[in-house]
This record gives sequence, structure tokens and C-alpha cells, in this order.
Amino acid sequence: MMKKLMSLVCAVLMLISLAACAAPADDGKLVVGICQIETHPALDAATQGFQDALVKAMGEGKVEFLVKNAAGDTNTINTIINDFVSKDVDLILANSTPVLQAAAAATTVIPILGTSVTEYGVALKLDDFDGLVGGNISGTSDLAPLDKQADMILQWVPDAKTVGLLYCSAEANSKYQVNEVKKFLEAKSLTVKEYPFSSSADLAAVTEDAASECDAIYVPTDNTVANSAAMVDGICRGKKIPVIAGEEGICKGCGVATLSISYYDLGVTTGEMAAKILKGEEKISEMKIQYAANTTQKYNAEICQELGLTPLDGYTAIEG
Repeated sequence: MMKKLMSLVCAVLMLISLAACAAPADDGKLVVGICQIETHPALDAATQGFQDALVKAMGEGKVEFLVKNAAGDTNTINTIINDFVSKDVDLILANSTPVLQAAAAATTVIPILGTSVTEYGVALKLDDFDGLVGGNISGTSDLAPLDKQADMILQWVPDAKTVGLLYCSAEANSKYQVNEVKKFLEAKSLTVKEYPFSSSADLAAVTEDAASECDAIYVPTDNTVANSAAMVDGICRGKKIPVIAGEEGICKGCGVATLSISYYDLGVTTGEMAAKILKGEEKISEMKIQYAANTTQKYNAEICQELGLTPLDGYTAIEG
């Protein structure tokens, strides 16, 4: 009899233990995992915009954010994403292309929203991409009009004959932008040279080559260049070579001009999408990729002055 009683007590205790493990530790809060590839003003702004918009839509105290920064390391990205999946978070924000790719490989169930991603078809290797990823993935794109960015090169450096395209070969979206800009420039009879680098370790040497061989340099929305903009600036400014940048953060670090979007607003749009998913108002499988509504022409006053370039009409100086 005593043995049966002890067995019953053990069974009850085990059930209580399992129930305790299964019970949500967040008192019913929705849990959103945010993985950002690295610290950078544009990416930081997108994350902040996302959080602000989601809190506004869901209400204070309704969402718990697990914010993680991978410090540019691929292995760390995978570790963070796998941790989110093991915790069964309600939604994942993938801030940058490598994070989106890792999240897509890790789960087909948890909703994934990307932001600061340029081209989803390229990032996810989708054939005939029409703006709808489907499945458990959607998000926002930071792609600014590439034809207008190409035009900026000749507007700012009208005597340019040879243009260098500087980008990280490991970033699929950078390669996509370079390919498109190259088409536009070659159509204007310019000589275009590509200067790919595999990591930040060889960026300086490749930039030296580009600055020595070209009249101007174009840099897309490239995470590696963004993280090493000071290095690029030191080389290009020293050789008096103007850089046209794909976004404001890079332009602030090493460029003369850019056609930029607001990454904070992009994050807000992504947060609004997240709210619709979490409230059950829309299915992520039916949500098309959203793009920035507005672009702004901006210039770097300090670098322009040092290179002897007069700011063009319609351009606003980058603050700070």
C-alpha cells in the first residue's frame, strides 16, 4: 500500500513539474526575438522603429523583446536564431540579410519578418520572385532606386570615365545592387570595374586598388563596408576619390552623397506588419514585401568641402 502511495505521489509531482515547465514564464506576454547582425546606426534605427511601432499597436507591457546582436559573426547569428526557435518565440525579426537567411533555415513555423534586407528573391534564392515570399516569411526592403543612384555618380562627378564598385562578395544583396548599377552605368558608356572583397580583412587592400584606378566609387548597402566606413574614408579621401553610397550611414562615414531612406520608418512599417500577424488580422504567407515610401537626397558636407565638391541643388546635409 505504501509503495503504491509513494508511486502516486511521485506521479503527481512529475505532472506538476511538467506543467510548471510548460507554463509561460512571461505571464501571457507575446515574445518577439530580434536578431541584428551588428551595431550600426541604420540597423539600430530599424530595430528601434520596429519596437516602437509594435508596442504602440499591441500596448505597453504586452510584448517581451529578446534583443540580440551577433557582432557580425555568422556562428553567433545561428546560435541566436536557434535559441529563439528553442524558446518557441511568437515572431522573429531578422535585421539584415544574413540573419534572414539563418532564420529561414531554422524554422518554417515561427513567423519571420526581415528588415534592412535589399532583395528577398536574391537572399532566399527564389526563382521568379514577385514580391511575395509565402510560407512564414515576409518583411521590408531597404532598396532605394538603383537607377537614380547610378545617375548620382555622373551628377556629382560629371567627368568620371571609370567607376569602381566596392562590395563584399559574401553579401548576396550587395552583389545584386552592384549588378544593377553596373548595367545603368555601362549604358551611359562608362567603364565599370568591380572590386569585391571577401571580408573586412582584405577591404583595405581592395579599396586601395579601387581608389588608385577609378575616378569615383560606388558602395551599395553593404554591411561590411558600413562597419569599416572610416577605413574606406581614410583611403578614398586621401586620394581625392568621391564615394557615392547606397545609404545614409555609409555616406556619413565615407561618402559624398546618397539617395537614402529612413531606416527608422522602415522599422516602423515592419512593426506594423508584426502587429497584424500577432493579432491574427493578416497571414504572413499573404503579406507582400514592403518598401520605403520616401527617399531623400543627402550629402556629406565635410567630405564634399575637402574634395572641393559643391553640393547640388535638392540635397540636404547629413546631420552630425
